[in-house]
Amino acid sequence: MSSQLEALRRHTTVVADTGDFAAMRTLRPTDATTNPSLILKAVQKDAYRPLLEQVARDHRGAPLPELTDRLLVAFGREILNIVPGRVSTEVDARLSFDTRATVERARGLIALYEAAGIARERVLIKMASTWEGIQAARVLQADGIRCNLTLLFSPPQAVACADAGVQLISPFVGRIYDWYKKAAGADWVETANAGADDPGVQSVTEIYRYYKHHGIATEIMGASFRNTGQILALAGCDLLTISPELLQELDSTPGDAPARLVRDMDADGVPARRMADEVWFRTELNANAMATEKLAEGIRLFSADAVKLDALLSASQ
Repeated sequence: MSSQLEALRRHTTVVADTGDFAAMRTLRPTDATTNPSLILKAVQKDAYRPLLEQVARDHRGAPLPELTDRLLVAFGREILNIVPGRVSTEVDARLSFDTRATVERARGLIALYEAAGIARERVLIKMASTWEGIQAARVLQADGIRCNLTLLFSPPQAVACADAGVQLISPFVGRIYDWYKKAAGADWVETANAGADDPGVQSVTEIYRYYKHHGIATEIMGASFRNTGQILALAGCDLLTISPELLQELDSTPGDAPARLVRDMDADGVPARRMADEVWFRTELNANAMATEKLAEGIRLFSADAVKLDALLSASQ
C-alpha cells in the first residue's frame, strides 16, 4: 500500500514549507515556500550558516535590504537545484502597507534571480494579503512577475486577489484553527472541529468553491497546517504547502488520501462574482475579527523575524 503522501500527490501538488534543503531532498516536493521565519530558523543551523556568511562576505558594505534579498535569493537558488518547480520568496513584511516599496523590492528580487540565470517563471514573489500588497501584486503580475499572496484568512482577501489576477494565494488553515480554538476556550470540542468541520479547512473550501465556480485561474495553496487531518481534508486543493514534520508523517503512514475538493463541487450558496474596491475590502475585512487579528499578528511576527535576520547579517559583516 502506498503512503498517504504518495496518495495525496495524485490530486494535489505537494509543496515543502521549509528552508531545509535536506528535508526537500528526502521528501521530493514539487515546489517550496520560504518566509523570513523559515530562513531565520535555517541560518541558525550549522549546515546553513555558511550561506549567510558567504553573502555577507561577498557583499560587504551593501545596505541591509540588499543583503537580505541576496540571502533570500541564495536560498532560493539552492532550493531550485532540488525541486523541479517553483520557489516562493517573500518581500520584507515591514513593507506590507507600502505598495510602491513592495513593487520595488519584488522587482529587485526578480532581477537578482534573473542575474543568476533563474527564469522568473520559477519564482513566486510572496507578500501579505493587505490591500496594499494586493495592489502591488496587480502591478507585478502585469509585468510578468508572478505573485503568491500570503497571510490570507478570509474570502474578501481571496476575492481581491482574484480581481488583481494574482498567480497564487496561500490561505492559512492552522492559524484560523488556532484563533477559533482560543476563542472557544473550555467550550472547544476537538472532534467537533476536525476534518471537514475544521474552521480553517472550511475557509479554504469556501474559497476553492468560489474560485472554481467562477472559473478563476488563481491557484489555491493551503498553508499553515497543525495536523495531517487538516491536510487530508483538503486533498484535491491545487497545492498544499506542508512542513517537513507533517510531510514525514504522511510519508510514513500507509493509506489513501481521496480527493475532498473537486472542481465540480456543489455550487449552492456560492456568492456571485464581484470586483473588490478598497472600501468594500476594508469594510469586509474589518468585519471579520479573526482575519483582521491574524493578518496583523502575522505581519508583526514576520517583521520581527526580519529584524532578527538583519541583526545576523550585520553581525556577519
